[in-house]
Amino acid sequence: MVKIINNSPSDVQIIKTRFEDPKVVFVERKGIGHPDTLADNLAEFLSASYSRYTLDKFGAILHHNFDKLGILGGKSIVDFGSGEMISPIRVLINGRISDQFGDDTIPYEELLRSATLEFIKIRFGDLIPPDMVSIIFNISTASSPGHSEDNEKNGGNRNFWFRPRNLNDLPEIKSLFANDTSIGCGYYPLKRIESYVLKLEKDITINEFKKKYKWVGTDVKIMGSEIDGNIEVTLCVPQVSRFVASLDEYKNNLLTTQKYLTDHSRKHLGKELKFNLNTRDDFQKQELYLTATGSSIESGDEGLVGRGNRVNQIISINSPMSMEGASGKNPVYHIGKLYYIAAHQIARKIYDKFDGLQNEVYLVSNSGRALISPWKTVVKISETSDVNQEEIVAFASSCLNEIPEITDSLVSADTELVIS
Repeated sequence: MVKIINNSPSDVQIIKTRFEDPKVVFVERKGIGHPDTLADNLAEFLSASYSRYTLDKFGAILHHNFDKLGILGGKSIVDFGSGEMISPIRVLINGRISDQFGDDTIPYEELLRSATLEFIKIRFGDLIPPDMVSIIFNISTASSPGHSEDNEKNGGNRNFWFRPRNLNDLPEIKSLFANDTSIGCGYYPLKRIESYVLKLEKDITINEFKKKYKWVGTDVKIMGSEIDGNIEVTLCVPQVSRFVASLDEYKNNLLTTQKYLTDHSRKHLGKELKFNLNTRDDFQKQELYLTATGSSIESGDEGLVGRGNRVNQIISINSPMSMEGASGKNPVYHIGKLYYIAAHQIARKIYDKFDGLQNEVYLVSNSGRALISPWKTVVKISETSDVNQEEIVAFASSCLNEIPEITDSLVSADTELVIS
């Protein structure tokens, strides 16, 4: 997509360390209907939609960032056998965008509005109708710091960052560079409880369980713990009220869920786990996780980009992670997105290439430095490993050259979003 001119090399450092078996591991997964996950995924969906539009129309992905997007909860009423939204969810599209290219004005509000409603339709079907989605635009075309009145006559293009006159005003066309000084980190393999929590949530909200039972909501939140080898899981599974006729049916659905969980752990872990399910339910007061849409976004809860799952789709405090809100960032050169994804990808590739070598990868940028040449590239491996370090260096260096390819996968993403 982009020609890379600056291929300056990056030194890869191999650091040997002791990877001890952790005695305590906690991991969280916010499901696809959780407000924070919705905000992340919508921001990424808008970025991909806008990128495809400008790429098709102008031959380049124009500058934009949607990584400050928020989804603000609406209001609903529910009862057994019925449920509906009575006040709309509010989508705050907050960020910066190129609204013009040369003499062409980009109808970004129409484009983003259409993409937002498409996303809500994909995630909720008819549970959230279009008239229950209010979209608020808070868009800026202000340039980043560094422009001046003399910028144009001195050959600069910062003044035209979000309103390029032509492709010459897009410096990344000629040479891809880091837009910021930041860090991306990744690791592989996932720990046992990390892998299991991730699989469990997807099987409930996307795969076998959701496909079998209409009453399953998608705002599933899972917290897994593994302490000295003992695994326990707490989770909440909402029920969609129009498919639940009574309190007894709600209770039976919980029993169905408990049986599924037991069978799932036996199948995938070889043993039965203890599951704490919907611990806040109070049958006497009928305070239940009963929803009109399957998500707490219907009733005042809010979601913001960067508060949910990391780019490897979980939140694991025992493993390397960044606090970057990657979703919605520019997919061409934004380090807070590309290096974070690349670090996880490179770690997985090293694991596959070198016969299951456990490793951690750290990529650190200098603002303005060539994209494929991080300021620091560090790979941590086990101190007991006898893998030839020069081979790891050569392989990791080759992986850095593939970082621009991440852009294509992000832009071509459809409903199955790359970052979730």
